[in-house]
Amino acid sequence: MKASLRLLIPALLFAVSVQSAKCQTPRIAAKVDSLFAEWNKPGMPGAAVGVVHGGKLVYAKGFGEADVETGAKIGFGTIFHVASVSKQFTAYAIVLLAEQGKLSLDDDIRKHIPEVPDFGKTITIRHLLNHTSGLRDQWNLLAMAGWQLDDVITKQHVMNLVTRQKELNFEPGSAFAYCNTGYTLLAEAASRVTKQPFAYWMERNVFKPLGMKNTQFFDNQEGVVKGRAYSFHRTPGAIGSTMFSKSILSYGNVGATSLFTTVDDLALWINNFRNPQVGSPAIMKQMLERGRLTKGDTLPYASGLIHGKYKSLAYYGHDGADAGFRSSLLYFPKEDYGFIVLSNQAEFNPPKKNLEMADLYLSSFIKEDKPASETPKPATSGNYAFDSTLFRAYAGSYSLDEAPGFVLKFWRDGANYYTQASGQPSAAIFPSSDSTFFLKVVEASVVFHKAKDGKVSRITLKQNGDHPGTRVDTQDSAVIDPAQLAGQYYSPELETIYTISKKGDALKLIHVHHGEVDLKTVGKDKLNAPWWFVQNIDVVRNPSGTITGIKMSNGRVVNLWFKKLPDDFAANGR
Repeated sequence: MKASLRLLIPALLFAVSVQSAKCQTPRIAAKVDSLFAEWNKPGMPGAAVGVVHGGKLVYAKGFGEADVETGAKIGFGTIFHVASVSKQFTAYAIVLLAEQGKLSLDDDIRKHIPEVPDFGKTITIRHLLNHTSGLRDQWNLLAMAGWQLDDVITKQHVMNLVTRQKELNFEPGSAFAYCNTGYTLLAEAASRVTKQPFAYWMERNVFKPLGMKNTQFFDNQEGVVKGRAYSFHRTPGAIGSTMFSKSILSYGNVGATSLFTTVDDLALWINNFRNPQVGSPAIMKQMLERGRLTKGDTLPYASGLIHGKYKSLAYYGHDGADAGFRSSLLYFPKEDYGFIVLSNQAEFNPPKKNLEMADLYLSSFIKEDKPASETPKPATSGNYAFDSTLFRAYAGSYSLDEAPGFVLKFWRDGANYYTQASGQPSAAIFPSSDSTFFLKVVEASVVFHKAKDGKVSRITLKQNGDHPGTRVDTQDSAVIDPAQLAGQYYSPELETIYTISKKGDALKLIHVHHGEVDLKTVGKDKLNAPWWFVQNIDVVRNPSGTITGIKMSNGRVVNLWFKKLPDDFAANGR
């Protein structure tokens, strides 16, 4: 039955005025204003911004336009799609239901959703909360199947893919891999346990009790929401009135995403962190319990909330990104300050802006917590006297043993060193010893292991535990005969076909919806593709050496099987 149309009550007009702001320290407020000044002009998307202290908004303001087409202004009462910031709400629902005895965090998900395939290993609700289930990510699977992420995507579309899966990325509990599929399943489990649509149950049991009048899980992509923002991205090469283009969002699925909310409603949510109004205080303790891998490593990810530190101050929160929407919510519990940035421009960086506001409001805490004197440690100083000639043996690409589709590439540019992980931007790395480099953008380091013959074929990525990897560099002997590789490859799990063909000197990967890209040989029977949803391809042969298929991987899908079709398949299919 189609969900009934629900309209959110927009904030009063005077409350959403760009000029309106809550009570605040004028000097700090002026500095916050300056952080967002470039968006406070006609024709610009922008952001709604909030700072929470003592359970109340001490700063709240809007910058830019909620809809560039109409010129509607953004205020702190403007409604935004907040993408993965939604996950903490889904997690809260699950923990609340567990407290009520309606499910257990250690339940097999198949107890509540039997359509989830039996992979031979139990996937618990706790695994889904902590992203340790091993399930493949729904967005990556959809893209591999030929979908564009601005297509209409409903819960049923996601479930159709989940039920067709034959393998996991890894054994449940053995590793961490961010997985939106898990949170879609959590929302569905909550719906089945309560016998109510998830969006309706959340409205009655969480949002309404907290007074979050302008918040909802948006499960109907055709629904109307008054007072909402629409999302945009910069048009390459364009200026003036055509500087921005629409970023289309047509999601009809909830749990992993699709929460619509406002800055002032999120202030109430942050207050619930410090003084739970729904459920017992034990709920927040459970929400903040870090995930743990079977080998004992503790994760920064808890239940829809990520633990972190900024300038020695502990916080937790989450970021989000869908279409042109960008969002970030952070809470520093000891200092009792929360920071909210909700944007409708794809190029906006809410996490960065939240930390810039934290610098302003938490400056006294940062100064107090800094040690009087501290000698920089070699592992984080970046001043180690490294012999650059050593890096010649390190440069290249390495595939993680636990996730073969996740490849780390290392290279030198002048006096600087860089790495790039599958599907991620490049980042500078810094030597802390003759064999170890660290990153500044995340808490991670890489150790290069030199064999007795002086060659380096193994690394260990140290990030939430040790993750060994193996070199997968291009070798002359690794060239694959294009005539053997050429053909069509079919995935029964996705019901889609990719074609590999040779055009001139280039080897091409082709899909009817995505077009074509060049393939690069990176090792024996190993190829790389530049698409975010197809990055690594392993060629599979039978004992006689004949190619029988390929396995495709990306950061969140590992070894998805594609069977090679007979050469006359296309002709016979006509």
